[in-house]
Amino acid sequence: MKRLIPIVIILLLSVPGLMSAQEANWTLEDCITYALTNNIGLQRQGLLTETAEINLRKAKMNILPNLNLGADAQIGFGRSIDPVTNLITFNQNLSNSYSLSSTIDIFNGFTTLNTITANKYMLKAGLETEKVARNTLIVTILGQYYQVIYARGLEAAAKMQLDLSEKQLFRISKMVETGKEAVAREYEIESQVSGDRLTYTMARNSASQAVTILKQMLQLESGTDFNILLPDLNDVLITDTAFNTDSIYDIASRVLPRLRAIEYELKASTRQVAAARGSLAPNLSVGGTIYTGYYKVISEDAEDQATFSNQLQDNNSQAIYFSLNIPIFNKYTASKNIKLAKIKEADTKLQLELERNNLYTEIEDACLSYNRGREEYIAAEANLAFNRKSFNAVEKKFESGLVDVTDFAAAKTTMFTAETEALRTKLQLLIRKLTIQFYSTGEYANIITN
Repeated sequence: MKRLIPIVIILLLSVPGLMSAQEANWTLEDCITYALTNNIGLQRQGLLTETAEINLRKAKMNILPNLNLGADAQIGFGRSIDPVTNLITFNQNLSNSYSLSSTIDIFNGFTTLNTITANKYMLKAGLETEKVARNTLIVTILGQYYQVIYARGLEAAAKMQLDLSEKQLFRISKMVETGKEAVAREYEIESQVSGDRLTYTMARNSASQAVTILKQMLQLESGTDFNILLPDLNDVLITDTAFNTDSIYDIASRVLPRLRAIEYELKASTRQVAAARGSLAPNLSVGGTIYTGYYKVISEDAEDQATFSNQLQDNNSQAIYFSLNIPIFNKYTASKNIKLAKIKEADTKLQLELERNNLYTEIEDACLSYNRGREEYIAAEANLAFNRKSFNAVEKKFESGLVDVTDFAAAKTTMFTAETEALRTKLQLLIRKLTIQFYSTGEYANIITN
């Protein structure tokens, strides 16, 4: 039952002409569309996907060389070196320098390339996780939508029972007035009407509460007029379809985002292990720099000095350098990172295997539940048809005075139970079929729009 309630009755909406749009009522598609657009949880998941995009962009940028422009200025007091004469001086001086430098990694154990690939897979995993979150939200809306439909069905059945009792009360009251029936018989019927009215009131309140919960799930603004458009279940046909667990699982394992997300995470973790191993390899980089500066002695008796522009031109220097870094001992940092990456990879493998096992179990349960549910539905429909005939016969006997109020009430209660059971088994069978269709497509949205 736990699996049935969350996965509900989209199939009712997939039948053309099953529902007609009305301004005052919301269809299931209306509810889902609104939730997908306004749900805060989905919006937060979208931000996580944007974060993955930024991480990928940052990893790609690490391939490019860096470029830095530097400048400094200082006033010297006391002992210093005159950069023009390279002699020690005690004169107050002003110095100013500018530099432009760039460095690019030539080889770093393929750490950068593996990190880029890992982030690509993490972005794909994030997109699949976003689909999972969307489907989870749809399941939640469907579950409550089912509750509303079922509660409204119970309300309608209770109202029908109340109408039958009131009809008999009206008939008995007229007969009491003409002296054809005893007053005690009228009291018995009034008691039945009172009980049926209580049952109807409770069913109506339950239906109202179910609608309120659905409205709260959608997070509608206060004061919004909200109600749902109920499908006509009599127009929904139950087909004699059988499903094979292995064939459904073979499709589901390839299309469901819940598996693809973990598969991408596994690929990313494998690349992260390779990136961590890259820290053990030598690192070779090449760089270049351009430098120039200006120097001035601040003193009244200072000799004539070159102008600012001339010094910047004359003091210009360039350099190209290569840097090789061979890791020997790094306080266990590289080894620790490699082991942690391997642990994450192993955990992701187990997570994928566990998810596959859970998926197969769910599909197997869904197929078996559908087969059992079809048998229950056929039996419930046959039982309802029998109880309707039985009740009609008892009702005629009651009107003829051949049975008492107790027998009439028992027949009415039995028919009410048969009606609610037929409604439950029909909805459950449709839901189970929808569940299997979902496993075969990967998204509930496809079932809604088809």
